[in-house]
Amino acid sequence: MTTVHHAPAGPIPAGPDAPATALAEGPDHAVIGAASGLLGQYRAGSYEAFFASPTRTLLGSGTHARVPQDGRPLPVRVAETLARAGRDGVELPLVVGAVAFDRDSRVELAVPARVRTAGALRDDPLIALPAPPVERTDWRITPVPAPEAYGAGVAAAVERLRGGELSKVVLARTLELTSAEPLDLPAILQRLARRDPGGYTFAVPSGGGRTLIGASPELLLSRRGTAVLANPLAGSVPRSEDLGEDVRRAAALLESPKDLHEHAVVVDAIREALAPYCRTLEVPERPTLVRTAAMWHLATTIRGELADPAFSALELACALHPTPAVCGTPTDVARRVIGEVEPFDRGLYTGMVGWQDATGDGEWVVTIRCAEAEERTLRVYAGAGVVEQSRPEAELAETRAKFRTFLDAAGVAR
Repeated sequence: MTTVHHAPAGPIPAGPDAPATALAEGPDHAVIGAASGLLGQYRAGSYEAFFASPTRTLLGSGTHARVPQDGRPLPVRVAETLARAGRDGVELPLVVGAVAFDRDSRVELAVPARVRTAGALRDDPLIALPAPPVERTDWRITPVPAPEAYGAGVAAAVERLRGGELSKVVLARTLELTSAEPLDLPAILQRLARRDPGGYTFAVPSGGGRTLIGASPELLLSRRGTAVLANPLAGSVPRSEDLGEDVRRAAALLESPKDLHEHAVVVDAIREALAPYCRTLEVPERPTLVRTAAMWHLATTIRGELADPAFSALELACALHPTPAVCGTPTDVARRVIGEVEPFDRGLYTGMVGWQDATGDGEWVVTIRCAEAEERTLRVYAGAGVVEQSRPEAELAETRAKFRTFLDAAGVAR
């Protein structure tokens, strides 16, 4: 039987708290400049996958094997791919990449031919050095849907919420950016990582010559041995450049009935999903705050101890995905509403991105604050949680603020 501990709320953290794993051990993890060095070595084009978290930095090069797309459960396919790589002589194989919002429709996961690791970017003093300057780019920007259409979708969803059809739905919109010049993805990645080095920064191949690139603040799930951690975020407010106003917004978020309700829905869903797998769960009674360069978020750190160590990080992440933080609740109804309102396929957006090794340890984060990039185009995504108290203009402003994480890195003028 699972025991749920309600832990007291802690201090405001600078970013998600996550446990270390065996992958983070080794001589390179104590070397100043090792983590920022891997960041600087990332090159788009040929297969390279970069992933940085509060506990490690990894760079995968080449492709030893791809996880197949077939009808078998995803954790089974990943486990078999890793086992085969081990038999082929790959030392300490791991998979890295992304899984779509609809995980049955698309996965972009592979075992790199070579993996180099280092400690966390936030612990590397050299990460404080300036990022490459933004080159002037004349972007052609097309919003999909148009802002007024997005607002109308939020208003229509609120009416359905008030009618009792569902209790929350997350609605997203995109900006399609086109440049006359080829994109400098390594420079964009540098700016994303140096702006929020305590978060989760990634750039992984996403098929067809595209790259999924972004900086997510939200850990879906990590596993080290039998220790499990989830850090759901729900309820947000844009930051302010004025210190006093910024503090006021953070304090108001902690007391906002609308945002606390939205957050509680997510925490309850994750507690319910993890309970069958865990001997114990520690769930704080109230959320704390996580800050990024652009946003304040309500956050809850949930810790668990597995009842059976056979459950892998990916298996647990699949049990959580999609959470109400990116989909809504009830899940099936929210999915249907998303399909009716959003005029695009989310693809990898609001899926999960990360890594897992052959022991089952790994880290999977929610794929937000991101874009899919081709040679001269970016498709940038942002979404907002819609509940009964939501107002279209507020949700539109929230998505606008969330876009800034990526638009600033890409050099798009305010």
